[in-house]
Amino acid sequence: MTRNDATCLSPAPSPPERIWKQDSDLSAIAALAYGSMSAHLGIRFIEIGPNFLRASMQVDHRTRQPFGRLHGGASCVLTEEIGSMASWLCLEDPAVEAAVGIQISANHLRGKQAGQVIATARPLHLGRSTHVWDVQIEDEEYRPICISRLTLAIIRRTSTEGITEICSQT
Repeated sequence: MTRNDATCLSPAPSPPERIWKQDSDLSAIAALAYGSMSAHLGIRFIEIGPNFLRASMQVDHRTRQPFGRLHGGASCVLTEEIGSMASWLCLEDPAVEAAVGIQISANHLRGKQAGQVIATARPLHLGRSTHVWDVQIEDEEYRPICISRLTLAIIRRTSTEGITEICSQT
């Protein structure tokens, strides 16, 4: 029996499905991030698609390690920030539930001394109790700098203190 390679091909990918449950745009996302660590590091949300979120970060004195290269911790902050925001956008009711990071894994592939990096978060799993995000960080020439995976627990809020103002901003 011979194998027919044509029968082993994967079906054509379907168009991206919109995964966001919160109505939000880039200005609303920026307002949510205002005053947080992302503002301190200069992280800017730059694009939202049907199933991805993209942010940029400058490589400068705020994000370099003492030896002049992009700090691995800054890449992890970028991963946590974009993945957490993406999970927030996927929550059924942010006044009742929250997404909290429980694990991050990052492989730093290339150094970067100046310029900017761009991170793209795409879901690997959007379950009832966990979300898992793949985050690709690239330079301006689309070369990989860091690949990360972020896992968040979806928990029930014990307090709604401060969340009313956040939810009303979107």
